[in-house]
Amino acid sequence: MICYIVSLALMLTVATLRAATPTPVIFDTDMGNDVDDAMALGMLHAFQTDGKCTILAVTSTKDHPLSVAYCDAVNTFYGRPEIPLGAVRNGVTRDAGKFTSIVEKKADGHMLYPHTKTGETVPDAICVLRQALAKAADHSVAIIQVGFSSNLARLLDTPADEWSPLTGKELVAQKVKVLSVMGGAFQTIVNNENPYKEYNIKMDVPAAQKLVNTWPGKIVFSGFEIGIAIPYPSQSIVDDYNYVHHHPVKEAYIAYIPPPHNRPTWDLTSALYAVCQDENYFGLSSPQKVSFSDTGFTQFNYAKNGTHFYLTVTPEQIQRVTALFVKLCPRKPHTLK
Repeated sequence: MICYIVSLALMLTVATLRAATPTPVIFDTDMGNDVDDAMALGMLHAFQTDGKCTILAVTSTKDHPLSVAYCDAVNTFYGRPEIPLGAVRNGVTRDAGKFTSIVEKKADGHMLYPHTKTGETVPDAICVLRQALAKAADHSVAIIQVGFSSNLARLLDTPADEWSPLTGKELVAQKVKVLSVMGGAFQTIVNNENPYKEYNIKMDVPAAQKLVNTWPGKIVFSGFEIGIAIPYPSQSIVDDYNYVHHHPVKEAYIAYIPPPHNRPTWDLTSALYAVCQDENYFGLSSPQKVSFSDTGFTQFNYAKNGTHFYLTVTPEQIQRVTALFVKLCPRKPHTLK
């Protein structure tokens, strides 16, 4: 009996330690194409402050210098300017977008949103990804891909380098616990159009195809329908971010589409799942084999040993997730009292 009690106590201790261990995350984003990327990055900083995750790196799949500059400004605002940043080369979208230019604003000769990096001054995203993964513990990293598959598809083809003797595919297999992707569509979306050509997939179809065909591990998709079902209340943008005169997420939201406008939370859902996989914020499909047509349609079928899954959500979960987003997204930086 004593041995049993000791064994049970040890098991509970291990479980508690696992629950208390922050999830190492890499945030791969097309920052600038939609404002949900900005909100997701802000939420990850709130999670890190709460001890739920550690942001290992942020990499951009949007090929404009201000994409990385905005990421740097957000990281700096939240008190973590040291987070490594990487930029895509020869990416598929090269415009600035509607909101990243706010980082160029000044008042009295000073930047409203201080930052020191741009897409032209940081390393290639592939190098940053390899370095971050090489330093991580085995089977620990959650990668959150909320843009195109460009960076991760290229990562799989990388050879050994100064950071690791492993190829990209071997490195992923050894270090990554889950890949949480905002992409694809797994339910009827608009006007009974099903399947639906979701933006993150159709903009770089070859990369998305390579990802699902060769990624050596678990991929969980938050389909277009999930973010649509959980709009962020724009009244929170109006009311909850006013603890500073200039907030990079609030101003980005307004620059993208001003309130009253409840923006879908596509990228936030992928970030939430990656950090809180076991907290029942979403349901999970049976194992699947996901593929993408040459025009970007999502195709999926049950596969007994499949490594692909997609999120589902109930009305009760929608309410719970919305409340969590409103709590976390406006959170003050840990550097502010």
